[in-house]
Amino acid sequence: MSFHTPSDMKLICGNRNYSSWSLRAWLTLRKAGIDPELIVLPMDTPEFEERIAGYSPTRRVPVLWMGEEYVWDSLAIAETVSERYADSRLWPADSRLRALGRAMAAEMHSGFAALREELPMNCRARQRRLTCSDNAQSDVQRVSELWQTARQQSGSSTWLLGDFSIADAMFAPVAVRFNAYALDLPVPAQAYVAHWLADADLQEWMSLANKEAWIIEHEEVGE
Repeated sequence: MSFHTPSDMKLICGNRNYSSWSLRAWLTLRKAGIDPELIVLPMDTPEFEERIAGYSPTRRVPVLWMGEEYVWDSLAIAETVSERYADSRLWPADSRLRALGRAMAAEMHSGFAALREELPMNCRARQRRLTCSDNAQSDVQRVSELWQTARQQSGSSTWLLGDFSIADAMFAPVAVRFNAYALDLPVPAQAYVAHWLADADLQEWMSLANKEAWIIEHEEVGE
């Protein structure tokens, strides 16, 4: 893909290895044909605390700067990119699928607390074993069901809603999590994870994550 990136666009991210919200924003930009300047701030460090206030009013990542204008929060970034730079093609034209995708993205944005807490995103991890709580297992089941529902309704064997959409970006870090930990996934969920792992953009992100030296001990779970 050829990229057309505004010269004044910057995406402020956390560590590639751990920052699931940064990954969501970056993937959305890449799928829109944009390769932003990336400023990576190492989370849980004095450097992060010293620098983040200069970029983000929430002191969190990611935040997208477009000249003197900025937008924070992964879902807000994704919607802004779709509207301004992708002619809204990051959502399906079909209104039924678009509504489903938005509901899924919102559920991912606000839900699945146990999954987030117990299975942190770790791009370097591979099939680590751990014991999940009932709540985390329920989250894994719910995600698997959502993926299957979306692909059934769209008739897609690749992305959730046919072509790539913001819903896929929102669930990409979950696919990374499902690859990181040894979970008993239904076959359809395994297929979606495999589709994401074969994606060139995600492979690039994970390759760079593997080269990072930063370690956040409390994010290193499983054996």
